[in-house]
Parts: sequence; structure tokens; C-alpha cells
Amino acid sequence: MHAFDVLGDPVRRRILELLASGEHASGEVVAVIANEFGISQPAVSMQLKVLRDSGFASVRPDGTRRIYALNAGPLAQVDAWLGQFRVFWEQRLDALDTELRRGRARER
Repeated sequence: MHAFDVLGDPVRRRILELLASGEHASGEVVAVIANEFGISQPAVSMQLKVLRDSGFASVRPDGTRRIYALNAGPLAQVDAWLGQFRVFWEQRLDALDTELRRGRARER
């Protein structure tokens, strides 16, 4: 599955946001996602499997629990692809920064 197909799903994006803050047991992920999206444990498990299979997440056993962690590799690939477009918004952000600085200077 292509990285943007993985990231195109709001449930998977939310799971990645959770994992970006650190490792989480599968039960913790299920609790948050089920509450926020109203989906079942098997549906959350399916999304975790997609993240594992696509390389965005890894899992390790800890007794009877499964601990999930974010893998940054695929995100670096997405960032590299976006790099070719970054010039379009960086110029605008630089211009915005210049205008903000001018406004602050006028206020003084």
C-alpha cells in the first residue's frame, strides 16, 4: 500500500498521532480510537495491521499486551516527496514573516 493511501484514512492518521507521543499498548489505542470514531476493537485492530504491514508502526509483545510504536521511515519518504513542493509554501511563509516583522516595527 502506498504511503498516501495509508495516510488518507483519518483513523490511521489519528493512530499515528497517538504513536508519535510514544509507545502505546493496543488496548490504549483501541480505547482512544473507539471513543473518538465509534468503531469496534476488530476495526481498530485492522487499522493497526495496515500500519504494521505498511511499515508505519511496529509491535512488540510485553507479556499478554502488544506494544505499538511509530516507525519514522515511511514518514521520511513522504517528507522527501513533499520536498519538491515545499518551495511553493516556504516562499509564502517567508513573505508572511516579512510582513509580520514590518507590522511589528511600525507599532514601535
